[in-house]
Amino acid sequence: MSADVLGRWVPDRPEDVAAVFAMADFPWWIAGGYAIELAVGRELRAHGDLDVLVLRRDQARVRNLLADWDLYVADPPGQGELRPWRPGELLRPPLHDIWCRRTPEAPWSVQLMLDEAEGTQWVSRRTPDIRLPIDRLGRTSETGIPYLAPEVQLFYKAKATRDKDETDFTAVLPLLDAPARAWLADAIKVTAPGHPWLRQLLPVSRT
Repeated sequence: MSADVLGRWVPDRPEDVAAVFAMADFPWWIAGGYAIELAVGRELRAHGDLDVLVLRRDQARVRNLLADWDLYVADPPGQGELRPWRPGELLRPPLHDIWCRRTPEAPWSVQLMLDEAEGTQWVSRRTPDIRLPIDRLGRTSETGIPYLAPEVQLFYKAKATRDKDETDFTAVLPLLDAPARAWLADAIKVTAPGHPWLRQLLPVSRT
């Protein structure tokens, strides 16, 4: 989506989002490149936006929390088109991408991503075969900011890997324990078999 067409981005910092979501009565996680930085504990690169992941079933609570914000949904997804997210409107799949700014005159600052869940399980919106217990979906930074588990974030980044994704992967890979590496490898095999990250995640005998 072109900033020239849809408006400029000045992304919030994770601590800004944490202040906004301080009263949230639902789970949420910083996602995207900022999630990787929270995992490694240092800045890695510049960011064009800031992603926040929430569960689709909590969308009404999110909409109420951000009632004073200017909210737009990408509809259809990935086509460079936005429309207002109307109060009380229930967003159904495949709609999952919401652009947020504090006022119509302000730059975009937060990108909300809606993910699926069934009971206590997170379910990938790409394929229901990839799941994880919700209580394993995130971590918490030293300053108390929730962020998406790096193995889950890397799964999303593996679909169409860019230079910045390689930077994130290299930085966080040493922090992934064996179960996290195995989960990520199994997930990538489903959606991107033959991905070069697989050789670094598991012994050659398992790839």
